[in-house]
Amino acid sequence: MRKLIYGMNLSLDGYIAAPGDDIGWSVPSDELFQFWSDRLRATDLSLYGRKLWQTMSSHWPTADRQPGATPAETAYARRWREMPKVVFSSTLDRVDWNTRLVSGDAVAEITRLKAEEGGPMAIGGATLAGAAMRAGLIDTYLLATAPVLVGGGTPFFTTLDTWVNLNLVETRTFPCGVTLTRYETRR
Repeated sequence: MRKLIYGMNLSLDGYIAAPGDDIGWSVPSDELFQFWSDRLRATDLSLYGRKLWQTMSSHWPTADRQPGATPAETAYARRWREMPKVVFSSTLDRVDWNTRLVSGDAVAEITRLKAEEGGPMAIGGATLAGAAMRAGLIDTYLLATAPVLVGGGTPFFTTLDTWVNLNLVETRTFPCGVTLTRYETRR
């Protein structure tokens, strides 16, 4: 059975985007970018909600061809394009870059994907991850908490119907002041 990992950069007050979908506060340091690159390399399948997909697909398909692209950005862009991806959306009609579109029941499809053999899956996007959280499908939470308060926006965590008990399995502080915490769901 595959593991499902939900991880993103978030503000100290718990938001993945400030009002207006502003993510300018979350620009990663080289060390944090390398952490997320290593995570991508260790992931077999990425699951995206529509908004995060649109953000990622507007940048990474050509990021390695941009002036000043670093070797790390070039490697990330190539891996991102090659990696199998699933986008969950009822409004999109087409996706590219080794991606499959699912417009039906996201929880049923994620459950099916988890039951398959294979390596870890990453899930991103607050709405999609919230549905997976409420269904008890997330195995690992990765929080890269930036030392900034944004005061509102898109929360990392959704409203839950029941508690989710977690075990803290890793903490790390990056030179930029971001604190990484990794939790595993206690089952």
